[in-house]
Amino acid sequence: MHPPVRLAAIDMDGTLLPALSQTMSRRTGRSLLAAQQAGITVAIATGRRLAYTLPLIENLGLRADTPLITSNGAVTCALGGGELQCCHMSARVARGICAVLRPFGTLVFTFNRPGRGEMVLEDMEQAHGRIALWIEANHNAIEVVKPLEKALVDGQDPIQGMAAGTIAQMRAAEKALRASVWAQECDCVCTEYPARDLSILDLVPLGVSKNTALERLAARLGVDRKETLAIGDNWNDLGMLEWAGQAIVMANAAAELRALAKTRGWKQAPSSDEDGVAVVLESILKNRTAVQA
Repeated sequence: MHPPVRLAAIDMDGTLLPALSQTMSRRTGRSLLAAQQAGITVAIATGRRLAYTLPLIENLGLRADTPLITSNGAVTCALGGGELQCCHMSARVARGICAVLRPFGTLVFTFNRPGRGEMVLEDMEQAHGRIALWIEANHNAIEVVKPLEKALVDGQDPIQGMAAGTIAQMRAAEKALRASVWAQECDCVCTEYPARDLSILDLVPLGVSKNTALERLAARLGVDRKETLAIGDNWNDLGMLEWAGQAIVMANAAAELRALAKTRGWKQAPSSDEDGVAVVLESILKNRTAVQA
């Protein structure tokens, strides 16, 4: 029997958001508010950068102290702007990664600065062909720098990097990076979208992840991992699913992740297109009300 949930860490794309959508359903938004009103701390845990996350949630009516874990754990803050924690990747390491990963696909680095130059890449046409929707949504923040190393100046360290390509390309890229000398100074985590043959390899400072950020958040709130729920759909959610005492995988997750979930005893929610997060939270609140009655 699990203890009542006090902290819920929820992924964004493929979890809170339906497939190919940039808008959360009204039912899902209401379920987040209801969970907060019931005393559950709702944390958004996403690979998106902060500026790419805020427009999706800032009009939902969530509390100003709602925790946001963004850039796969590299940046943690509150929705209202407080308690910012930011980790950076050394520019020296980022330059080294360029040489390793350039042959495999589009490479992007993100900086903690507003406006154009927040993200840099060296081939807009190549990127647009692979991640067109992302390019269109972020075009005001993107600067083209060729070679990319010129943007990676000592003292101006990026928050994280991202490589994008086919699933086969990114699996090869991950293998190459882990075999390189830079594997001792950075980590990577992969998300895959088989229906589009698209994969994104997020590059983060060593020790940075959604689960380490979630663990720090839980400690600050005085919440035990057994009282923590994690909901996700992809491989960059794996760490927080493993750390949380209660884990739920979306029905639209990759088959391999859903198979792993069964071996771990994790539950499965309906897909994001079926408001899976709302179904989970509504069930939790219903059960809580029944116990209290």
